[in-house]
Amino acid sequence: MVTKKIHLTGSDEALRLFGQYDQNLRALEQSCGVQIFGRGEVLSIRGTPAKVEKALVALDEMRDRLGSDPATTNGGKSSDPLLAPPHDAAYTNSLGKSVRPRTPNQKAYVHAIGSYDLVVAIGPAGTGKTYLAVACALAALKEDRVSKIVLTRPVVEAGEKLGFLPGDFYEKVNPYLRPLYDAFHMMLGPDRFRLYRDEETIEIAPLAYMRGRTLENAFIILDEAQNTTPEQMKMLLTRMGQGSKLVVNGDITQVDLVPKRISGLIQLPMILKGIQGVQVIHLTDEDVIRHPLVKEVLRAYADWEKQEENR
Repeated sequence: MVTKKIHLTGSDEALRLFGQYDQNLRALEQSCGVQIFGRGEVLSIRGTPAKVEKALVALDEMRDRLGSDPATTNGGKSSDPLLAPPHDAAYTNSLGKSVRPRTPNQKAYVHAIGSYDLVVAIGPAGTGKTYLAVACALAALKEDRVSKIVLTRPVVEAGEKLGFLPGDFYEKVNPYLRPLYDAFHMMLGPDRFRLYRDEETIEIAPLAYMRGRTLENAFIILDEAQNTTPEQMKMLLTRMGQGSKLVVNGDITQVDLVPKRISGLIQLPMILKGIQGVQVIHLTDEDVIRHPLVKEVLRAYADWEKQEENR
């Protein structure tokens, strides 16, 4: 058994959150199987680790709803404008931290994800392809537009042999899927991410595990798509079920497939050309938001490759 405490912002929030005769807390106790004790502006939640985390998620969602209720704010607006999320935010977590696009191409990418069921994003490293897609997926999940998030990527080693990997399933594939975990940890925190993963609300798996499935009411992200073969790409695209959205992203300058294999991502824009409901977004080194040196490194490699081609 564990006990975790939540410090509320004030007595007003406590009154709204507790409900008349603490009915909200009692209902939460029954649904999550925990004990909740309120004292002033502090809530204590006691139960097994999994049930306590489930209650914490539910409480955060309750606080989000109450905070956006026009009856509890000033004219439907936040009482503190500094706490209001930016209008172009792709996702805002329960702590008020927003993820938003920073360049025109990134804004076009986020807009496309909201407007199309299949979006393809091609661009160099550091342009926010995965990070923004994860943010949009979490926003869709939070707003009940999808019931789960599925992230997948091909298991292809980047120029080095890792050999046998010990451990269970998650430990074996973790080195390949770590960038996806990192994005979720930054937006959700490790505890909530672990809870969503254990409940299979968020699923992260190698591309090979997608064969034969139909993914309905899901937000699907294919990461590192440049390392898919045409056959693998076709397989994933045909996994889409009713109410699903698919984002495919990758960098066609970093293909790690064995020689003479054609990347499924390179072919994809040509194959899907003219199909309604599909949008292709091209990001460039101007959209890089990592360390400033990343832009210079990308330009240096591009110049060097051009010189090699001209020799």
